[in-house]
Amino acid sequence: MAKIRIAIAGVGNCASSLIQGLEYYNNIKASDELVPGLMHNSLGEYLISDIKPVAAFDVDRRKVGTDLSQAIFSEPNCTKKFADVPEMDVEVMKGNVLDGVAPHMTDFFQVDEKQKPVDVASVLKRSKADVLINYLPVGSEEAVKWYASRALEAGCAFINCIPVFIASNKEWADKFKKAKLPIIGDDIKSLVGATIVHRALIQTIVERGARIDSTYQLNIGGNTDFRNMTDQGRLKSKKISKTESVASQIPYDAYVYAGPNGCIDCLNDNKICHLKIDFRLFGDVPAYIDLKLSVEDSPNSAGVVVDAIRVAKIALDRKIGGPIFPASAYFMKHPPEQMRDVEAREKLEEFINGFNQPE
Repeated sequence: MAKIRIAIAGVGNCASSLIQGLEYYNNIKASDELVPGLMHNSLGEYLISDIKPVAAFDVDRRKVGTDLSQAIFSEPNCTKKFADVPEMDVEVMKGNVLDGVAPHMTDFFQVDEKQKPVDVASVLKRSKADVLINYLPVGSEEAVKWYASRALEAGCAFINCIPVFIASNKEWADKFKKAKLPIIGDDIKSLVGATIVHRALIQTIVERGARIDSTYQLNIGGNTDFRNMTDQGRLKSKKISKTESVASQIPYDAYVYAGPNGCIDCLNDNKICHLKIDFRLFGDVPAYIDLKLSVEDSPNSAGVVVDAIRVAKIALDRKIGGPIFPASAYFMKHPPEQMRDVEAREKLEEFINGFNQPE
């Protein structure tokens, strides 16, 4: 039996990069050697090769009923292929749609009403899944809460990669704590993405004694995530998550804006960020940073999720329930408790090594 058995809700671009990465890094051993794309070769006692998908759920007819190894390359997925994935013997099963498909996305996500949803909790139990990873589209409030409930019912840890507030909501956090099941969330902070770069620059400016007057971060991309977020109603929590993540690093009032700003189809899974920080130096002399960042969005996310999975399994092993605070602060944009990244990393390493357990 695999050491870490994962289930995935939403077989989109992020799931594709994660599954490809499990194959790509399958031969990495425990060592201090720097491996591009990894924060930890081994984490605790776990390697990436210890992670095994055992269940997957989606609603698109082009993916439901197919092997996970095929579904990750099915339309409308458009992220880069960097690994050949062998047959996995994991069938993608139909989940409940609920609000997972926005009205303006029906041409992109093809739902066959004749395909009946499975009993997700039963599948999670039968597959002996340790961790359920939520990759649903942004704005899927009802669907995310439904999957979080199925994780509780099945006894799974939960990693919430999108900005529906579960780990950072006290009512939900208490449910996982009572069930002695770990949760890490909310809204994944990519390996080297717009938010982590923005936070790092702001932390440096603040620590060096300059004064920030205003800052903004604009993001565009061409995948279904960006297409989905052209509906302002589904964008609300994303803007809150990104803006609060940046604003939390400024210890005084300053104008902060951060959020997606449109979909350009030809970009596919490439995400382009433009950020600007206006600040004052000695003598109130003005200065600014104007930066452009271009990244492949989904692999950037997967580089963090492989660590979140292993931390969740460590918490399961130790029978720790509720939000894992240092992991959420380091891996996520909207954690239950915001920290400076250097502090979050230090506390995360302490947690991995058996110290600094959540209360």
